[in-house]
Amino acid sequence: MDIAGWLRGLSLEQYEPAFRDNEIDWEVLPKLTSEDLRKIGVVAIGHRRKLLAAIAVLGSETPAPAMAPPARADAERRQLTVMFCDLVGSTALSSQLDPEDLREVIAAYHRTVTEVIAGFDGFVAKYMGDGVLVYFGYPQAHQDDAERAVRAGLGVIEAIGRLDVKSVDLQARVGIATGLVVVGDLIGEGSAQEQSVVGETPNLAARLQALAEPGTVVIAAGTRRLVGDLFECRDLGGVEVKGIAAPVPAWQVLRPSAVASRFEALRGSALTPLIGREEEIDLLLRRWVRAQAGDGQVVLISGEPGIGKSRITGELERRLDAEPHIPLRYFCSPYHQDSALFPFVDQLGRASGFAPDDPPAAKVEKLEALLARAAPADADVAFIADLMSLPASGRHPLPNLSPQRKRSGHWKR
Repeated sequence: MDIAGWLRGLSLEQYEPAFRDNEIDWEVLPKLTSEDLRKIGVVAIGHRRKLLAAIAVLGSETPAPAMAPPARADAERRQLTVMFCDLVGSTALSSQLDPEDLREVIAAYHRTVTEVIAGFDGFVAKYMGDGVLVYFGYPQAHQDDAERAVRAGLGVIEAIGRLDVKSVDLQARVGIATGLVVVGDLIGEGSAQEQSVVGETPNLAARLQALAEPGTVVIAAGTRRLVGDLFECRDLGGVEVKGIAAPVPAWQVLRPSAVASRFEALRGSALTPLIGREEEIDLLLRRWVRAQAGDGQVVLISGEPGIGKSRITGELERRLDAEPHIPLRYFCSPYHQDSALFPFVDQLGRASGFAPDDPPAAKVEKLEALLARAAPADADVAFIADLMSLPASGRHPLPNLSPQRKRSGHWKR
């Protein structure tokens, strides 16, 4: 990226002639002062503050990208999910804080965004002052890159809101779009060299970020189609986007949805008839008959991703719809690897009817109502509530036991 591109990233491209006429390059840029900027024609105080803050970031220890780009120069056409993240109110912060304090704030913001993105295997492509450009699907592609991007966007919003640096309240906003791009061409030289992404997708993500309210994530139609019903979204209708003639459909992502099945959330309930799996379905139905006769059965369905495992189990459930049975679904998730017994906690929460905005006390009451059908001991209710990170109630106090005894189950004796 050259000086002109750096200025465009700050939306201050009007000063490109002044920087060029005064021969300001990457070596001179970090040494500029407020008086220097005024002399070359940057009269507006807000613009000078914004430039000084961005210059301070150039000299800070900017965190490394979440994934190093591949050592290759050939371009390729591929589908990419692009995220633009922006720190809300950075211009106002530049007028409130000393440049060194602002440098510390922006560096903490960059580190936080990078940590969240790395957790979802995204690639931080560029830091642009108070903005961050992120790719999902390049250099490493996943089958759920759009979902990763949206979860990362929500994670960034939450993490930035919790940041405590220099006693200022920080908010971010995020725009996400998915589409075909050409990626991989090397542009620039030396430390300014980067791999470009060409296409409408990056521009759309940047425009949606600019339209997003503080503390929100806005996604385009391509991303919305790929994530299905995995998230609760608010339809923003068609929004006017600079550079695009017709209004662009957009959605604000509210939260992950409480779907019971990822398969149904991604593909909907209206499925085409299943063809070519009669042998597998017949086997499952025969095992069902044996289970009804009292001969317990366990069937393991395994195979490569996308081969149709979820589709077969869904078809089995459809055929058993008229027969008395209780389906129990437990789903592992790569996004909850650090949550102990997550599939069981998630299923109990769905069975209890937890709502996203339920306070802890309301969740405890719903859980107790669910468990009351089995008339469990008070300690059992307390330990299940503890497993779900809920506070103990007066009706079911939690015994004072060590974590080791809780895991061992010796408290039941």
